[in-house]
Order: sequence, then structure tokens, then C-alpha cells
Amino acid sequence: MSAEEKVVFERPHALLPVITNYCPGCPHGIVHRLVAETIDELGIEGETVGVAPVGCAVTSVDFFGCDMIEAAHGRAPAVATAVKRVHPQNVVFAYQGDGDLASIGMAETVHAATRGENITIIFINNAIYGMTGGQMAPTSLPHQITQTSPYGRDTETAGYPIRVSELLSSLDGVAYLERVTVDSPKNVRKAKKAIKRAFQNQIDGVGYSLIEVVSTCPTNWGLSPQDSFDWMRENMLPYYPLGVYKDVVADGYANAAEAAAARNADCPVAHPEKAGA
Repeated sequence: MSAEEKVVFERPHALLPVITNYCPGCPHGIVHRLVAETIDELGIEGETVGVAPVGCAVTSVDFFGCDMIEAAHGRAPAVATAVKRVHPQNVVFAYQGDGDLASIGMAETVHAATRGENITIIFINNAIYGMTGGQMAPTSLPHQITQTSPYGRDTETAGYPIRVSELLSSLDGVAYLERVTVDSPKNVRKAKKAIKRAFQNQIDGVGYSLIEVVSTCPTNWGLSPQDSFDWMRENMLPYYPLGVYKDVVADGYANAAEAAAARNADCPVAHPEKAGA
């Protein structure tokens, strides 16, 4: 008589049984799974709307079981804002790469964050434009060689990389920011915890959350998947340190608006209710 079998690992229901188009070793597949596991565990597949970017994840509309919308290049936060405002009961997330989010979409990123839109952003930072051939991105490192910086990024003409989490942490509308990576089982578990926290924040009405995933691009970096992770650890993580960059709940506030009010407590025009008190 055979022993009773127990399922210990299976495909998340929110991740459809289709073959993805990602290159071998690309971390997009790992992060997709973490998002899908989160949707499953929170029981929100029927209530979730995802917004896909322009970039390598443009075809993610075919991979997730929830409703998906394709946004124009960089406009995912604007589309997510519209969906959330029209359907506030839904859970809305945008999945974006660094070229989409931090270049053509930087205005949408900053203004959705400063308005405190109650949405969730999953941001993949691999320091390069992936789908379009490996050009220099806003996150490409100083002296990093790309298709459009064959001698390395020249900071005198191209400036320095944008640290998105640090930038957004200064905005009052932001509730939660964390930078993670998925280069090891331990870090994959940490990334999953952060992603789930970001989705839960939206459900609880805490406010805008963004999870930045420091990632790799083996194809455009010209490295093997393992060598890419080594390069990432040696070069990207010192420039983009992992960790929590903002967490208003951990700071003792119910939501981003409450935290913002406390930070601006001494500004009379921001608190007309105190006038004449």
C-alpha cells in the first residue's frame, strides 16, 4: 500500500498555465509567482485588476488569472489610479520595469505617489532597458556598459542613477516602500512578505505602496543567470541597498494621510481646523 501523497508545491491558481516569453534566468517569472501566490493567499483574484507596462512584462496580461489592462508606455500608475477611483472596492496593482516607471513614466510615478493613491506598484529594477535591446536606463550604474553607453555610463553627461525608493520616501502620500531581491530562497521569502504586505496595505486603506525588486537581465548584460546574480550582488546592491524605506504603520500611524498630517502639524494653512484655537 502506497503512502498517502501530500501536495507541498503547486502552481498558484492566479498564475495561468501558459508558457512565458521571458529569457532563461530572468527573475520576472519568480516575481510573477510571488504576486500570484499573494493573490491566492488573500483570496482576491476575482477582485484584482493588474496593469501591465510596456517592456518585457508587456505580455503579463496573458499570465495572470485576474483582470488585466495594458497601459501605454509609462502610464500604468495613471491607469491604475483611474481603475481604483472608479472601482475603489477592487485591488489594483501595476507591474513596471525601470525604463517604464523611472523614465517615460516618472511623472505618473511621482504624482500617483504624492497624491497617495491607494494602489500597489511592483517595480523591477534591472538597470537596463530589457525588451528594446539593452539601452541605458535611468537606473543604469555609473560606468555600466549598455547598448547606448558602450564606454560606460558617463555621469558628466548622463548624470547619476535614480534611486526610486529613496526618492519616493520623501513624499507625504507614500505609505510603504521596500527594496528586495530574489537571488536566493531567503530573499525570495522576504520579497514575498513585502509584496503581500503591500497588497494588504491597499486592502486596509493604508495608501500607496511600492515594492522595488533589484533584478538582473542576463541576456542584455551578456552573462549567465548565475553570473548575473553575482554581478548584481557585487554592483547593484551596494548602490541600491535592500530594506524598508518607509512604513507609516510601523511608525504608529493608521495610514499615509494621518502620517502626513502629523509631519505638517506646525503649518497653519494645512490645518485650518486649528485656526483661532
